[in-house]
Amino acid sequence: QVQVVESGGGLVQPGGSLRLSCAASGSIFAVYAMGWYRQAPGKQRELVAAITSGGNTNYADSVKGRFTISRDNARNTGYLQMNSLKPEDTAVYYCNAAISVRIGSVNDYWGQGTQVTVSS
Repeated sequence: QVQVVESGGGLVQPGGSLRLSCAASGSIFAVYAMGWYRQAPGKQRELVAAITSGGNTNYADSVKGRFTISRDNARNTGYLQMNSLKPEDTAVYYCNAAISVRIGSVNDYWGQGTQVTVSS
């Protein structure tokens, strides 16, 4: 069984920083792409940032230059460093990971989400 668990959300003032973590655990053969998504009230879930197992990254235009995605392959853990936070970054942030539990089988796993609130 595979679990993906996010942590690190909270309340922060505009201009502040937060670091989210996403830990994958269980009977894992390999973790491929990892991504961070967010969903604000009344809006659709959107991709914030993604990273391949080789370290290639891509970002939503709205977070470029402020957010940095990274990963520790040895620990099956991904991170999202969020700087210069704005009120419009307020959302539930979800981690998604493409995980193989055996050769030839890859599935998407989602975490439960972590709330990020940017407010003074």
